[in-house]
Amino acid sequence: MNDTFTRQFHQLRPRLFGIAYRMLGSRADADDAVQDTWLRWNANDARAALASADAWLVTVTTRLCIDRLRSAIAEREAYIGPWLAEPIVTRASDLPESRLELAGDISMAFMLMLERLGPEERAVFLLHEVFDCGYADIAAAVGKTEAACRQLLHRARERVRAARPRFAVSDAMHMDLLGRFVTAAQSGERAQLAQLFAPDASFTADGGGKVSAILNVVRGADKIARFYESMARKYGDVTTFEHASINGQPGLLRLVDGKLDSTISFDMEDGRISAIYVVRNPDKLVRARRR
Repeated sequence: MNDTFTRQFHQLRPRLFGIAYRMLGSRADADDAVQDTWLRWNANDARAALASADAWLVTVTTRLCIDRLRSAIAEREAYIGPWLAEPIVTRASDLPESRLELAGDISMAFMLMLERLGPEERAVFLLHEVFDCGYADIAAAVGKTEAACRQLLHRARERVRAARPRFAVSDAMHMDLLGRFVTAAQSGERAQLAQLFAPDASFTADGGGKVSAILNVVRGADKIARFYESMARKYGDVTTFEHASINGQPGLLRLVDGKLDSTISFDMEDGRISAIYVVRNPDKLVRARRR
């Protein structure tokens, strides 16, 4: 019987991790939430009588994440500079189980968009929009009535609507722009760089107060181009870029003296780069460095 319960949990584990990571924006915190769910599942003597093991596990994971996110709000308000999610760097050789964890949108833009939502709004939005849960299951997971969940979802949709990307970009176009960006960033040619960015492009860097990083979002193609021109002058001789999949999208790893300095994620629109997200906080790069 224990083997059956263990198998039930591990079959659902990728889904539980997917919920937890999107809720918390931290792989370490997501792993902790899934592990706590496992401990509670193992200690539940009434498992055999459950109408749905999946619903029970999703409910426990969601409530653990809501509690953790409530306590994290104060931490993020005191965070130095912009806060970005811990990047998930994957390789083609990763196990299929690992790729299952990434099913659906976990892009940096999407994760940043979720920061607009309160803990319960975030849970309802994710369970309905990403994981296709019915209102009855969502109500059980967040401890609200179905009517209340519908209101939460309506409010969440209104808050994130403006942040949704308007156009999807093909992987081929994405990779082409990345290649051109690498060439321009290494040369430091400001005019060449500026042509790659949309006029209202944004640059967001997360150093977390642990390393140097721009503390405010930089907006405008020329300002971003000037920044990369300056970086090429200062660090061009010791900087290289490597292609990687970051949060399910083509991105770059920036290496300085052969060591991982940051991950770089991009939004693309109308053939130009519309946003850049740079994670430099070393605490958020621990797993990426191991890879």
